[in-house]
Amino acid sequence: MKTAILFGSTGLIGGLLLNLLIKDENYKKIKIFNRSPIEISNPKIEIIQTDFAKLENFKNQMIGDECFFCIGTTKKKTPSKQDYINIEYNLPIKIGKICKENNIKIFTYISSIGAGANKSNLYLKNKGMAEEELKKLNFKKFIVIRPSFLIGNRKEERLGEKIGIFAMKCISPFLVDGLKKYRSINSEIVAKSIIKIINSDIPGGVFEPPQLLSIEKGRIF
Repeated sequence: MKTAILFGSTGLIGGLLLNLLIKDENYKKIKIFNRSPIEISNPKIEIIQTDFAKLENFKNQMIGDECFFCIGTTKKKTPSKQDYINIEYNLPIKIGKICKENNIKIFTYISSIGAGANKSNLYLKNKGMAEEELKKLNFKKFIVIRPSFLIGNRKEERLGEKIGIFAMKCISPFLVDGLKKYRSINSEIVAKSIIKIINSDIPGGVFEPPQLLSIEKGRIF
């Protein structure tokens, strides 16, 4: 029986992962690290209200077998460039280092399709640089999830995303061969694939929509 550590439980993928972990008999405890209080009751769950500016104070509570990092923000929610970089780049690195020091074996990082340290787009650049730094920590299994446009029920309505979903549904049939990875993907498929990757012999690495779809359907890619 394992203990999972979850950052970003109120987000789209994080929330789905939380539900799957609760139902999964492989896990005896789920530690949720969250900035604000959240209302959820389950005997498996331990909620740790966290000051992310003082992560070292929570090091002794970041003990477990696996860590899921699902935190993300937008420029609209975080207009300050430095605050944005702190959340998208510095935070996952700090958490990753503490997890490594605490001998956590598996680290899952939610990145983005197109991520790369040399990208001009700040969002993709932060994701790419975070991937590279986390990889250097040499976890027993390091999983990078690069979803494309995510389809799912978000807690907050975003007009731009509604428009994007409609647009992606229109163009997805035309994204073939090497462009398949840019097709929109259901967030439930992403979450289920992550759990399958962790609890199987599939090695760590970078997983994009085509691989995630194959894993969720039980196919070898």
